[in-house]
Amino acid sequence: MPQKTKILLVEDDASLGYVIKDSLEERGYEVTHSTDGNAGWQQFSKNFYDLILLDVNMPLKDGFTLAAQIRRKNTHIPILFITAKTMQEDKIAGFKAGGDDYITKPFSMEELLLRIEVFIKRTKGTDPDELIFMIGQTQFDFPNLAVKGPHTDVRLTQKEADLLRFFCLNPNRVIKREEVLTKVWGKDDYFLGRSMDVFITKIRKYLKEETEIEIQTIHGVGFRFINPSAKVEEE
Repeated sequence: MPQKTKILLVEDDASLGYVIKDSLEERGYEVTHSTDGNAGWQQFSKNFYDLILLDVNMPLKDGFTLAAQIRRKNTHIPILFITAKTMQEDKIAGFKAGGDDYITKPFSMEELLLRIEVFIKRTKGTDPDELIFMIGQTQFDFPNLAVKGPHTDVRLTQKEADLLRFFCLNPNRVIKREEVLTKVWGKDDYFLGRSMDVFITKIRKYLKEETEIEIQTIHGVGFRFINPSAKVEEE
C-alpha cells in the first residue's frame, strides 16, 4: 500500500482547522493539526511532512516567522500560506519568508484541494526523463533541488526548482509571463507575478558564472531562457 502524503496544518482557528483536516483526510491525506506557531515548529522538528499549510496570524509565533524558521532547516518542502490578508506587502513578505503560494480566506475546500494536488503532483509525479538538466557546465538535479557546477553549489526551494525546470523544458523561445505563472503557480495573479520576479532574480544569481546562459526579460511580453546547448524550439 502506498504511503499517505503527510501534511502539517498550522491554524489557530479550531473550527477551520477541523474542517480542513477532515476534508483532507477524506481525500486520503494524513494531517497533523497544530494551533499555534510554537506547536507547529515542534511537530515539524520531530516528524516528516510532504507539505505545510500555514496560517499567517497565529499566537506565540506568526506564520511568516515560522516559515522562515522552517526554511532554515528545509529548503524544499512546499509551504502554502492560509491568510486573511490581502495587502500586497503581506503577500510579498510571505514569499520572502519562504512561502510557495497562498490562499486567501474565505476559500472553498475544492480550491485548497486543487492547490495541494498541484504541489504533490510536481514533487512526486515528475516524468523521469525531465529530472536532470545540464545548463552549460552546471547540473540541475530537480528531485534533489540541487544546482551544482564549477562555481556554484546551492539548494533550491521547491518553487525555485519548479520555475527553473519550466525554463529548462522551454529553452530558446519567448514565454509569456502568464504562461509561466499558470504552469508553475497554477494561476495568473499580480502578486504571484511580483513573487516570480524575485525567484527569477535568485535563479540568475545561481547561474551568473554560466556566461552563455541567460534569462532574458522581454518587456511587456515575458522571458526567453537562452541555453545554446538545448534544442531550439520553434516559435
